[in-house]
Amino acid sequence: MILKRASQISGARKAAEQVCKVHESLAEYLGADRTLAEIDTFVGKTLQSLQSKSCFLRYRIPGQRPFPSHSCLSLNDCVVHGTHLDVERPLAEGDVLSVDIGVLHKGWIGDAAWTYGIVDVSDQARRLMTVGIDSLRRGVDAMLPGRPLIDWARAVQTCVEEEAGFSLIRGLGGHGYGTSLHTPPFVSNVVPKTPNEWPDAFRVFEPGMLLAVEPMLAAGNHEVTSDTLAWPIRTVDGSLTVHYEADVLITEDGHENLTAEMFKLPDLVG
Repeated sequence: MILKRASQISGARKAAEQVCKVHESLAEYLGADRTLAEIDTFVGKTLQSLQSKSCFLRYRIPGQRPFPSHSCLSLNDCVVHGTHLDVERPLAEGDVLSVDIGVLHKGWIGDAAWTYGIVDVSDQARRLMTVGIDSLRRGVDAMLPGRPLIDWARAVQTCVEEEAGFSLIRGLGGHGYGTSLHTPPFVSNVVPKTPNEWPDAFRVFEPGMLLAVEPMLAAGNHEVTSDTLAWPIRTVDGSLTVHYEADVLITEDGHENLTAEMFKLPDLVG
């Protein structure tokens, strides 16, 4: 979706602002002894208080049951698409929880994720989280008008795999959005090895383009247990994962990270 009118840009900004507000409230609520069911209920009530609703709840893809949660709650080895039904036990110190929140506000989508360590986490988890945040920041910095989408993947993959030695999940990535949750183009986090692997790789960033970009990192290898459209998706080797996502508007002279406030969120909660 290419935004051309000020009213469209205002709508996208406001929806992104709602996502940031939910994450800010969530960061204060999260902690040991909270269950995923309690967390998802909190997200739903917070969205309602903001005159918004979840665009994930009852989301459908062919062959899958409707998504049952207000938010994606992905714990430890769950990469993405975790639900409040996946884990019944309360959160405990050392857990790593990625929370992806999709907002529908006055017809516009906001879609952003952050990863939270519960109380305290291992050195490996802290490093994985730090690299995830850095890869998001560096990837967004590479999103410039007239440059190809592959610039994003080069920046992210260099940070995560070449410099840090972690893995990026294949087959999952960012996407266009706007008044719909998922639209073209697909934005891969890794550089393709063949032209057919990512047909949009050399499509250029255009002013007005609205993209949700999202590195998904694993401490082990990049293989996952299920189809990349299913829920939940876990690492095959059970390794720890993190997920970060930002909403970005491409402008005439650069970009605007509509969810930049999320960089102020804490890494550790509770």
